Amino acid sequence: MSTAPLFERIALIGFGLIGGSIARAAREQGLANEIVATARSAKTRARIKELGLVERVVDTNAEAAKGADLVILCIPVGACATVAQEIAADLMSGAIVSDVGSVKASVVRDMAPHLPASAHFVPAHPVAGTEHSGPDSGFAELFINRWCILTPPEGTDPKAVDRLRAFWAALGARVEIMTPDHHDLVLAITSHLPHLIAYTIVGTADELGQVTSSEVMKFSAGGFRDFTRIAASDPIMWRDVFLANKDAVLEMLGTFNEDLSKLTRAIRRGDGEALFEHFTRTRAIRRGIVEIGQDSAVPDFGRPHAHLEKKSE
Repeated sequence: MSTAPLFERIALIGFGLIGGSIARAAREQGLANEIVATARSAKTRARIKELGLVERVVDTNAEAAKGADLVILCIPVGACATVAQEIAADLMSGAIVSDVGSVKASVVRDMAPHLPASAHFVPAHPVAGTEHSGPDSGFAELFINRWCILTPPEGTDPKAVDRLRAFWAALGARVEIMTPDHHDLVLAITSHLPHLIAYTIVGTADELGQVTSSEVMKFSAGGFRDFTRIAASDPIMWRDVFLANKDAVLEMLGTFNEDLSKLTRAIRRGDGEALFEHFTRTRAIRRGIVEIGQDSAVPDFGRPHAHLEKKSE
């Protein structure tokens, strides 16, 4: 646990997987004297109260932001501009405003004009998650040894950036700083394009007339099963991601289509050497990911859920 709280009051606007995990981890590490939360639906707000993970649950975004020295928007990126407008007048001087969206240039463009000069805007993207959503899905260990990318706009107070860096480090994350545009290009290939491919493959399987849905589920090999996990992600969030980062995604999709055409030609020609060379190169990338600790070489099928939380006392 931290020796002293980093913040007096943290406001979480939105309380799904990421917001719930931040609340759990911040509470476990003693990073704030008070955590306040809100959510769009009354049902979700009621569930947050039942979970007992925060000191207060309030009905509006403005009420949540009032008096908080750290405000984190844990909502789809398409909603960030509206929420920035709603909370602007209630932000205390010196407050840090952040988010958790996986697109950054559009978030900066949409939020920055609405925020007062007295607040510090430091967008963030914790590169961590599961296919689950909702207030019950979070767990304190989600961010441990995962990356959190900060994308402060030009001219942001370095002290505010350092303070938010310390916060994410205390949650267990490794912190990197990038420009918003570079972040979006990197994530287009490492996250957004893989999700697009997963949605496409699972959708294609669903449309096959020669294979029944029960056969698809029954005989799912590891590869397809992993695609279904990715394709089960929050549809609202990913709709907003693709619309907000369309230029970078389309650029990466063009490159992917070129590479797919090369593999198509190799298969058509029976060019085993080309296929072997490609598969060998991609295998090395996978091994590299495991070696730097970003995944495990252990198969996940049947592995017990590491994040199951202890029952509340």
